[in-house]
Amino acid sequence: MIHRKLFEKLKVHIPKKEFSIITGARQTGKSTLLRQLELYCKQNNIPAIFLNLENKSILSELNENPLNLLKFLPDTDKRIVAFVDEVQYLNDASNFLKLLYDEHTERIKVVATGSSAFYIDRRFRDSLAGRKKLFYLPTCTFDEYLELCGKSHLLEEKNQIIKRPGSKSTLIAYLQIEWESYMIYGGYPAIITEPDIQEKIDRLKEIRDSFVKRDILESGVINETAFYNLFRILAAQSGSLVNINELASTLRIKNETVASYLEVMQKCFHIALIKPFFRNLRKELVKMPKVFLLDTGLRNCLLNNFQPIALRADRGELWENTVFRILADKYGLDAIQYWRTSAGNEVDFVLPHISEPRAIEAKYDKNQVKISKYKRFIETYPELPFSFAWMHPFDEGFFQRIG
Repeated sequence: MIHRKLFEKLKVHIPKKEFSIITGARQTGKSTLLRQLELYCKQNNIPAIFLNLENKSILSELNENPLNLLKFLPDTDKRIVAFVDEVQYLNDASNFLKLLYDEHTERIKVVATGSSAFYIDRRFRDSLAGRKKLFYLPTCTFDEYLELCGKSHLLEEKNQIIKRPGSKSTLIAYLQIEWESYMIYGGYPAIITEPDIQEKIDRLKEIRDSFVKRDILESGVINETAFYNLFRILAAQSGSLVNINELASTLRIKNETVASYLEVMQKCFHIALIKPFFRNLRKELVKMPKVFLLDTGLRNCLLNNFQPIALRADRGELWENTVFRILADKYGLDAIQYWRTSAGNEVDFVLPHISEPRAIEAKYDKNQVKISKYKRFIETYPELPFSFAWMHPFDEGFFQRIG
């Protein structure tokens, strides 16, 4: 059985007093992860129950009274882990979790998943302060991609390449094929495990049309067309500054509406907005954030472009978005900023608050690397080591550069 990286963190958190809440976009594998944790509990003699709230009879019982959960518990003196899938279907999920925590935390540990609508709810943020720990499940990393598609030998080879800088690999061409597939079709588990290319595309379209639409409905968005058009614009402009005035003018909607839609897209784990890094307010302050999509497969689906990397006019933007995702997986979304001056000097990624601060410029082709263009940043911030991340030519050093 293949486990996502988050599985280990959740496993360690099971004995903790706080409830565990798993967040993430739809179709990232939250329910599967919950089932794997349930199996782990059973294998280790930890009492557990699994409640899927898409089951209307269970949902009705818990809506009637949160304490009806106690009826489902096995007869034991041990603390019981209650796995609750799709907790947002409850009429008042925040109250449900708060009551169980405040009155029955010695007997029950809740591990729950839920959609974005639940996390947007202010009651969730306010009433569960100190009572829960959030765990974010993104779409799969490249390592998880290799495992899910049954190519763990390539993962092992990749790890050996990283351990031996300067070494050569007979499998580098195969790693390049998988890397490019990962960039084009993204990291949704159902997409990775589908071998047929057309089926991959069809399933991505289903995520785009069905599951994103459910996000729209549950988030209370009224103008579905404007929301979807904004999403497509952002996909086409990934890595660019987000100018709310321009977007509102293009879509003929209010600035406040654009801002609201951007918040919904973030809460649904479809996009991330990164803030500028600056120390000289007058010369460097660019207030607008930059936007990136959290899955390149969904990005390409929104653009209806599944061409090979070498043929794409947007390969630079796609590569920058991919580098962003690598950094987000490694350091977290909040760690990433960008640098831009009023004169137009720019560095794609600045990570000033990690243990070893650094700055990175993403260029698709090594021939685009020109260190002189970044002289100002390097001189202004000598304490931030500067490097390039390029994809072409693809060689063993690739995994050193992105590591």
